[in-house]
Amino acid sequence: MSSFGATNTNPNKSHEVTSPPSDSVSSLSFSPKANFLIATSWDNQVLCWEVSKNGNTLSSTPKASISHDQPVLCSAWKDDGTTVFTGSCDKQVKMWPLLSGGQPTTVAVHDGPIKEIAWIPEMNVLATGSWDKTIKYWDTRQQNPVHTQQLPDLCCTMDVRHPLMVVGTADRNLIVFNLQNPQNEYKRIISPLKYQTRCVAAFPDQQGFLVGSIEGRVGVHHLDDALQDKNFTFRCHRENNDIYSVNSLNFHPVHHTFATAGSDGAFHFWDKNSKQRLKNMQRCSQPIPCGTFNNDGSIYAYAVCYDWSKGAETHNPTTAKNYIYLHIPQDTDVKGRSQTASTGGRR
Repeated sequence: MSSFGATNTNPNKSHEVTSPPSDSVSSLSFSPKANFLIATSWDNQVLCWEVSKNGNTLSSTPKASISHDQPVLCSAWKDDGTTVFTGSCDKQVKMWPLLSGGQPTTVAVHDGPIKEIAWIPEMNVLATGSWDKTIKYWDTRQQNPVHTQQLPDLCCTMDVRHPLMVVGTADRNLIVFNLQNPQNEYKRIISPLKYQTRCVAAFPDQQGFLVGSIEGRVGVHHLDDALQDKNFTFRCHRENNDIYSVNSLNFHPVHHTFATAGSDGAFHFWDKNSKQRLKNMQRCSQPIPCGTFNNDGSIYAYAVCYDWSKGAETHNPTTAKNYIYLHIPQDTDVKGRSQTASTGGRR
């Protein structure tokens, strides 16, 4: 795999977030109610910024922070935008009542690092996925989980669009749950991609999911057996013979197109319905390990930093620089082709 051809950390004229973490960013999460951005990091920190948007100008103000005892891998907001949940290599989930200024408390514990987390408002429970090969569901008022679901291997990725939950494990299994019956697997699928699963994203209409792999490929999969002819895979985050991991998949909250971000340092916008790339962004000088849209899709946040794909031996946290950027997508970048055709958009 070749070194990065790009020398500019920010070639897409995005807005740099002030006071980023001191080590690689592991997750980004926007509040569902306001432009508060959470970042978790390998430096054990959880940071929050308030993002202000004035026309085409974005600014970020550090608001608060907490810490875990070990690197923090994942984050999620409660649906009312008051509270943040964070999961860590210290095997704990902390609940942080951010807006009220309260102190974080431990509300979930696993036997291994916690890789994924999701608040499910329809059930009033927290779902946590761990490298201990379990998913656990928690009523945060109780000490013990309300249910523990065994997985065939380590939890690598998870996404929830109630009642659909999709979990990707280290053995390329994709396990689908109908959360109206969460104690039983709805369906188990071997990934349509030949290599290690890196990320999943449930369709906004709950009819299927996206899956991304370390081999620069994304699969589009429908759950209905009658729609299997609509399933397809496509290549992305590749340059000549160099192949990079797809690290992040995020659906646009309004237009239901989606963004991919990869270890090649690029992010792109896609329309699965027309099977087209809507916008090809320029590569940054380091990988993009994670990205996310804000609640109305007017901002796409992404981190530019080391993504651990080459192991600890090639990473020097004392000299590496870590960035978080805020990008304002143009309408034509994120509207599907059927949408832009009716409004005179770009074809």
